[in-house]
Amino acid sequence: MSRLVLRGGRVFDGTGAPPYVADIAIEGDRIVEIGPGLAGDEVVAIDGALVAPGLIDCHVHTVFDGMDLARVQARPFSMEFFEASVNLGRLLDSGVTTVRDAGGADLGVKTAVESGIVDGPRMQIAVSVLSQTGGHVDGWNVHGDLQRLLVPHPGRPDCVVDGVDAMRKRVRELIRAGADVIKVCASGGVMSTRDDPRHPQFSYAELAVCVEEAAAAGLPVMAHAHGASGIRQALRAGVRSIEHGVFLDEECIELFLEHDAWLVPTLMAPASLVEAIDAGMNVTPEIERKARSIAATHLDAVARAHQAGVRIAMGTDSGVFAHGSSPAELAWLVRAGLSPQEALLAATSSAADLLGLADVGRIAPGHVADLVVLDGDLADLEKFRENLRLVIKSGRLRGNHLGPQNASG
Repeated sequence: MSRLVLRGGRVFDGTGAPPYVADIAIEGDRIVEIGPGLAGDEVVAIDGALVAPGLIDCHVHTVFDGMDLARVQARPFSMEFFEASVNLGRLLDSGVTTVRDAGGADLGVKTAVESGIVDGPRMQIAVSVLSQTGGHVDGWNVHGDLQRLLVPHPGRPDCVVDGVDAMRKRVRELIRAGADVIKVCASGGVMSTRDDPRHPQFSYAELAVCVEEAAAAGLPVMAHAHGASGIRQALRAGVRSIEHGVFLDEECIELFLEHDAWLVPTLMAPASLVEAIDAGMNVTPEIERKARSIAATHLDAVARAHQAGVRIAMGTDSGVFAHGSSPAELAWLVRAGLSPQEALLAATSSAADLLGLADVGRIAPGHVADLVVLDGDLADLEKFRENLRLVIKSGRLRGNHLGPQNASG
């Protein structure tokens, strides 16, 4: 087995320690040694560059690449899987080496990555997004038509479910379909026309049985929730993470801390959605109005949660807007009051902890060799994409921009 050495980088190892100068030796898909003066069959000189764990995006939708509703609803059914393969490549090229797909990708997409048919980040999948009738992913419109973004198919159970018994069965169907996490909508949303993000969705009993059935199979539940009442209800039911959290209040913060739950803010999503609308993306007036109304509130909510000690992991909602810009969330987290080091931890070791992944998100012997190499320093996170020199996933170099003068055999 050949041995690859990254020489002379400043290692941000994901433990919270400041970067330190060291070489990193990789054999196969694993980091095997960290220290000075390491020898290897291939040596890549990265003197002075920052080496960090590959980014983990805890909230993406890989079967979408923007929410132009007219385009999405006009594409042939199977196109979403071909588009997912392209989207996964863009995520990987941006430095994201692990994702949690929050609805859309089925077991086939994940298996395609695992088997090497598709080159992309390692995946956890929610498969479907559970919604009540009239809820966030019930694509009913005033004409009486159904225009669901997530069309049911043999690998993706229907998203719309009502009642405790139906919820229990649907969660079991998702487990059967290969879900790694159950995604449930505990409030209304932005990308839907007939609901309000501030309103709760599903009863406590429905949410509680969702968590109960998932836990029986060893799975967590992630809850889409904007409004405070929906956040509170989901946290009391025992969900592991709240996605978005736009209107969280002090009682929500207390419940986060009491239940040791995570916040995945997706701060860049509203701003990126508005940018896409301004660039001509086709959405309904209701969606545009909601998107424009929440950005400032969202930033303040995340700042208060962070200040109170709520655990934060990075997620972007990539797929609602075009893939490839996930690292921009780091700068948004800094704007919400996280230090650059805290923001990068939220995208590496903290995200790995949320996802229950023991061997990614940190740079240590025995861990998977998922790495990014960056010019600049922690203070330059806003220029992450510009400074990205190299992405390594499972020990394989991708997008080597270092030039031949920096590598030797």
